[in-house]
Amino acid sequence: MAIIDLLIFIVYMLGMLGVGYYFHIRNTGVEDYYVGGRGMGKWHIGLSVVATDVGGGFSIGLGGLGFLIGISGSWMLFTGLLGAWISGIFLIPKIKRLSDKHRFFTFPEVFLHFFGSRAALLAGLISGIGYLGFTSSQLLAGAKLASAAFISLDLSTALVVMGFVAVGYTVLGGIKAVIYTDTVQWILLMSGLIFLAIPMAWIAVGGWENISASLPPEFFSFTNLTWQQFLNWMVTILPIWFVGMTLYQRIYASKSATEARKAWYIAGLFEWPVMAFMGVGLGLISRVAFQDGMFVPLGFSPEGQIDAEMGLPLLLRTIMPAGLLGLMLSAYFSAILSTADSCLMASSSNLLHDLIQKLFPQAISQKSAMKWSKLLTLLLGIIAVFIALNLSEVLSLMLYSYAFMVSGLLVPLIAAVFTGQRSETAAILSMFAGGGTTLGLIVSGAELPFGLDANVFGITASLFTFLICIYISGSANKLLKYENTYRN
Repeated sequence: MAIIDLLIFIVYMLGMLGVGYYFHIRNTGVEDYYVGGRGMGKWHIGLSVVATDVGGGFSIGLGGLGFLIGISGSWMLFTGLLGAWISGIFLIPKIKRLSDKHRFFTFPEVFLHFFGSRAALLAGLISGIGYLGFTSSQLLAGAKLASAAFISLDLSTALVVMGFVAVGYTVLGGIKAVIYTDTVQWILLMSGLIFLAIPMAWIAVGGWENISASLPPEFFSFTNLTWQQFLNWMVTILPIWFVGMTLYQRIYASKSATEARKAWYIAGLFEWPVMAFMGVGLGLISRVAFQDGMFVPLGFSPEGQIDAEMGLPLLLRTIMPAGLLGLMLSAYFSAILSTADSCLMASSSNLLHDLIQKLFPQAISQKSAMKWSKLLTLLLGIIAVFIALNLSEVLSLMLYSYAFMVSGLLVPLIAAVFTGQRSETAAILSMFAGGGTTLGLIVSGAELPFGLDANVFGITASLFTFLICIYISGSANKLLKYENTYRN
């Protein structure tokens, strides 16, 4: 890599830390730190939402899907479009009204409102662990990109560098630093893809004539995937729009429900078709480049093996001249940081506000809350780096994190918000059943029937547990009513 590329990259990273410091001196309290004063508009919120949801992990993951199966990989983000619009229509009006009335900071406070303190504690634990894993996936995505760009840089060192920058400006600036940098980062990524990466990659591999000749027809079909794969994406990604802490923070930070809904519609369109097709398209082109031997100077022969998620970073290093490579790397790191910072904020606020302050209410005063928020964010960031050091695949880690949160939180949330069921016992047991089933199946590595993911079985376990508890509770109430009537 040329010196100019390294300088561009360093200046960008220092700029992100500068933004964090700017909001560090402007934040006036916990409300500013976690929900941005509750006065942000649709464009900042919308771009922050899509930057957080798609981010670098999905960018690198989409590239890997394009490398493996072609444009059918775009269906993964179609589920994001559906999730954004459905939650925008049905969920946001209810949640925004509650958050404005009760001054919510976190997603588990919704559980506190509907179910009680014990359910809220468990929701905070599930959400905090899930987002810690998701933060790790983003840092891993950044490390893969950096190690591909800087051949002498090993993956572990790249992870430490990524962690330092992402954790640094998030600790300093809070949610305002996150949302404002997300806006800039997403614009930078879109500009880099549209004006640099896509046209240069297209030309470098010989245009459509060579692309179509190099790959089998199924790479250009929308049916090059199984129904199980699509269903797994649907039940993992769509529901996260109903239980994602990072999304609730942005609902709370919005000026109004109307602004929040518009933001969700904007985010959905950017997910699919915009980012979906650009991501898998570049992955598909990287497959052509690999097969044509363009990565041989980097040590990857067409006859050998390659990590599909490394195809896109290697393509960028191969086709970008000095100067432009630094700009494009900064664009991709923008996407990665925009997700890592949000997930780290979510995990931090879950564990501090929903667990520590609830379990030990006298331990942290209002005056010291900001200091403890930053210390916890720093600690969780370090843990996220260690988790990433022991894993290798970005997309799998992201989807595992989503699956754990969705299977543990979706059923009681839907039951409370849309049906009025408020049994704390049913909520707690269904959360244990759903999250525990999914986590157990993932950790065990069990081969599941019909090619379905653990999340499908986790949601099923959660739903059945909730319904059984409601049925038993209803039967007990009827029996008690009958006994009282008989005695009278």
